[in-house]
Amino acid sequence: MSDPALAHAFAQVASAQQGVPVIKAFFDAPTFTVTYVVHDPETRRAAILDSVLTYDPASGRTAFEAADPVLAYVEKAGLTVDWHLETHAHADHLSAAPYLQQKLGGKIAIGAHICEVQQTFGALFNAGAEFARDGSDFDHLWADGDTFAIGNLAVTVLHVPGHTPACVAYVIGDAVFVGDTMFMPDYGTARADFPGGDARTLFRSLRRILELPPETRLFMCHDYLPEGRDHYVWETTVAEQRRANVHAHDGVTEDDFVVMREGRDRTLAMPRLILPSVQVNMRAGHLPPPEDNGVVYLKIPVNQL
Repeated sequence: MSDPALAHAFAQVASAQQGVPVIKAFFDAPTFTVTYVVHDPETRRAAILDSVLTYDPASGRTAFEAADPVLAYVEKAGLTVDWHLETHAHADHLSAAPYLQQKLGGKIAIGAHICEVQQTFGALFNAGAEFARDGSDFDHLWADGDTFAIGNLAVTVLHVPGHTPACVAYVIGDAVFVGDTMFMPDYGTARADFPGGDARTLFRSLRRILELPPETRLFMCHDYLPEGRDHYVWETTVAEQRRANVHAHDGVTEDDFVVMREGRDRTLAMPRLILPSVQVNMRAGHLPPPEDNGVVYLKIPVNQL
């Protein structure tokens, strides 16, 4: 295998006879987002992936309705949180990582290509000089192929751009948290028309993940109810995605995928919370600094997206 990072992830999954992670999912219906708490059953060290801060765009108020059940679970289970892992700078919800970090400790981390996202959206929001565009709002930045551990659980980071330049997937033991690269097989794949997105790059990232062993468990960041299904689900396998993903099953060519994805993206509206979400998430979930009257403001650029 000519891809060293993928080869390492493949070997990790194939050898994960011990150290299978304990995974608890929390589904936030307003944003269709799944937050995961993943822990090592031996050491009880844990990571929280893609947490959600509740936000009401009509009032501009934040709340902890989505994050507090995560907090309660961690505390009741007696877990020690080492990491707050973001798969990318989300456009559909605000991150609760700073809130959970304050309560539980741990470091906030994302893929190193977040700097590209910060450059693009820092310009869009006309962020001032106080906004560093070097990733330093985060505690750690991952490169493709980076490895670390959650207790005794091995973790490999895969850079999987296309939806955004900064997307990463986390291979934790025998499980992969894919972010927005793909959805459940009956719903397909993520859009690729945000600034810095690219359908061809997304296809290659999808196929990279799908080179992992067939039994590899895949955990989605979102689920939306397609026609014909009446309940939310977010776990599948490499084998099932290769067999049945409506956009990217085996046999779909890269060119076919690009035509489909770009055509479909032209029909999609912008996510409801993209403008508040991205300007917060590019800051690692921190709100912009208050202005001279002590009030925090989120900007709404007009006619730009």
